[in-house]
Amino acid sequence: MKIYENTGSKDTRSGFGDGLTELGQKNENVVALCADLTGSLKMNAFANNHPERFFQVGIAEANMMGMAAGMTIGGKIPFTGTFANFSTGRVYDQIRQSIAYSDKNVKICASHSGLTLGEDGATHQILEDIGLMKMLPGMTVINTCDYNQTKAATLAIAEHHGPVYLRFGRPKVANFTPENGEFKIGKAVLLQEGTDVTIIATGHLVWEALEAAKALNEKGISAEVINIHTIKPLDEEAIIKSAKKTGCVVTAEEHNFLGGLGESVARTLSLNHPTPQEFVATNDTFGESGTPAQLLEKYGLNAENIALKAEAVIKRK
Repeated sequence: MKIYENTGSKDTRSGFGDGLTELGQKNENVVALCADLTGSLKMNAFANNHPERFFQVGIAEANMMGMAAGMTIGGKIPFTGTFANFSTGRVYDQIRQSIAYSDKNVKICASHSGLTLGEDGATHQILEDIGLMKMLPGMTVINTCDYNQTKAATLAIAEHHGPVYLRFGRPKVANFTPENGEFKIGKAVLLQEGTDVTIIATGHLVWEALEAAKALNEKGISAEVINIHTIKPLDEEAIIKSAKKTGCVVTAEEHNFLGGLGESVARTLSLNHPTPQEFVATNDTFGESGTPAQLLEKYGLNAENIALKAEAVIKRK
């Protein structure tokens, strides 16, 4: 069993900020727009280094999406930045009509996703954004797991033509993927091989999946762990291959089970290789105010619950 180490907890939003800073130096067509949250999105360095390519639009997210769509016509590659709630739910009409329908090359970069913005409360949290965005034809949906992967994804999406939703978070989380690692859009990462159960995780819950696998190993249960950073297009081949080997699957995500990664995996399996599956996700509910740790525990988005679900699904084989 491969052991992953936390090389130092860092926030994924800083991975985005550092990736954007590097892009600013490498690609003069990259422009950035922010809706009054420059510090929160870690866009300060880009703004300071390239003031002529940074646009502070204020609390006008719908306007920001329209501006970004227009900039692509002149060959620019716009990166928009605000909280996930305001990047999707508040501006869904603008994204659908001006970006997705027209296949505009806009990168919608969303921080403070899921529950782990904690104390900001339920109105700032969002647990349905993956579902909203993956439903849009042509939209690529990416949900990164740590600082290193978020930075790599930020660099990668600049080279990808078409609309992208890049989802990341606020808190400091384990940083365990390789520094300067290659990021392949649509390609799952097999973190650990196993024979008894497959754990498919995305975002902040990838580290929790690895911790769950470690606990299961102590009980003599061999868990395969897959990091699905790209929810659309989904790496169906990797999912089916693993399910055929282990015979059961657990999906884990910081999102509502309706519309999230788990549903995409379930559809893939039902069409290709019907397999018992358990879900680690929120159960058709809004969040509430609290620390990230308190909320993850309350809603069962942790290693302990992933391990319990793994043991339960093994019994269904």
